[in-house]
Amino acid sequence: MIREYLENKLSKLTRRKLRNLYNDIRAIGFAHNLDRLGNIYKTDKIGGHFYTPHYSTHFRKFKYKRISLLEIGVGGYENPHSGGNSLRMWKKFFPFGRIFGIDIHDKSALQERRIKIFQGSQVDLNFLSNVTEETGELDIIIDDGSHINDHVIKTFKALFPKLKNGGVYVIEDTQTSYWKDFGGDSKDLRNPNTIMNYFKGLTDCLNHQEFLIPDYEQSYYDKKIISMHFYHNLIFICKGDNNEKSNIVVNHQK
Repeated sequence: MIREYLENKLSKLTRRKLRNLYNDIRAIGFAHNLDRLGNIYKTDKIGGHFYTPHYSTHFRKFKYKRISLLEIGVGGYENPHSGGNSLRMWKKFFPFGRIFGIDIHDKSALQERRIKIFQGSQVDLNFLSNVTEETGELDIIIDDGSHINDHVIKTFKALFPKLKNGGVYVIEDTQTSYWKDFGGDSKDLRNPNTIMNYFKGLTDCLNHQEFLIPDYEQSYYDKKIISMHFYHNLIFICKGDNNEKSNIVVNHQK
C-alpha cells in the first residue's frame, strides 16, 4: 500500500533517487563484494550470469585508483528512466573512479555524480572518437552493448587503442557468437566473422616472437596484448607492452 501510494504521488525522478539512496545504504559495508553489490543494484552480471567473480579477480588492482571506466550498453531499452544498474555498481566498487556509459537510447536522466552517459551507436566511429576525446584514455572498457558479432569486433578495433597500458577490455555475452540472428554460427566453429573466432585468432599475438616468418612486421595487437582470459560467455583482454623475447627464436628465425 505504501509503495503504491509513493508511486502515485512521487515523480519518476524522485522515486529513482530514493531507490538509489536506499541501495547505497544497503551497500554500506559491502564495497569489496561485487557479488553482493551486483545483487543490491540488480545487475544481471550476477544471477542471470556469473560474471562478478571474474570481475573481482581482474579488477581488484583498480579498486582504489582514480580510474576511468566505460561500459557500452546502459540497459532499460527505450525507457529513459530504466537501466544504469551496473554503472551504479561500478561507482560503488570504484570509490575514486569516473564511470561512463554509452547507449543507443537517451539515458541522460540516469546520470549522477561520477556517472556520465553518452548517446550514440557503438559502431559510429566519429561518435566513439568524440567520447574518448572527452573521457581521455580509459582503464577499463566493457562491451555489454548490442552483442551483434560484427558490432563487437568493430567496437574493439576502435576502442582498444584508447585503453591505457595496464588496462582491461571486457566483452560480455559471447554466447551470441553461436546465434545466427546476431551474426553468429553454431555449425561452422571456424567462421572467422564470429566473436569467439576473432578473439581466439588474437591469442597468436601473444606468441608473435616465436613466428618463423622472415621480416615479419608486428601488428598493433602483437605489441599490445599481454594476456587473454576466456570464461563462459566472457572475455578479458589485458593491454601492455608484449615485448618478452623468445628463448630460442631471434628475428623470427631459429
